[in-house]
Amino acid sequence: MSRLTLPRPFAPLTDLQWHALLPYVLPRSPQGRRIADLRSRMNAIFHLAHTPGEPWKNLPSHYGKPDTVARFFRRLTHAGLWHRLLEALADAAPNHPLRQIEYAICRATRRAARLGGMPLLLLIRKLGLRTALNGPPWLLPDPHLSETLARLPPPPVPRTKRQFQTAKDHFRSLAALARAALGRTRIPRTVRLAWP
Repeated sequence: MSRLTLPRPFAPLTDLQWHALLPYVLPRSPQGRRIADLRSRMNAIFHLAHTPGEPWKNLPSHYGKPDTVARFFRRLTHAGLWHRLLEALADAAPNHPLRQIEYAICRATRRAARLGGMPLLLLIRKLGLRTALNGPPWLLPDPHLSETLARLPPPPVPRTKRQFQTAKDHFRSLAALARAALGRTRIPRTVRLAWP
């Protein structure tokens, strides 16, 4: 079942929310120099995720250097954090602390859409978390639709002029559905920003 997550204004992570999030973030935290305040980094990511279209350079200075936070975000994305958090949300009980930050997770996942690619898009569609999509679903690729279309039997061989026209209309409809399944190559920024 597909659903939109109700918007919530940004608020820093509470202790309960942070402790629910930490097991997912910690093993995916990039190796190397120890991060002084992991919680602050996640707050920075969620803060920016709540402001659609805002570039990393506009991150408030108390979160640290924008380039550092952006690099951390990319590393977490490549490590599969957003995939795992979306799966955890799908399994979480309604009163679980992750549910309190579901909107922030979905918005951050939108930022990760290009890096996550088709596997992330497929997961979002499978779980029905439409808020995590980086645009309206009807403008994004839908591989499952194209697979369904590929399994459809062809229409019978036409023998009359009317059957020929029906078969022609059938193939025209299949072609239009196949194009829709590919999604738009470019979604206007205004449309993406207007998507809830």
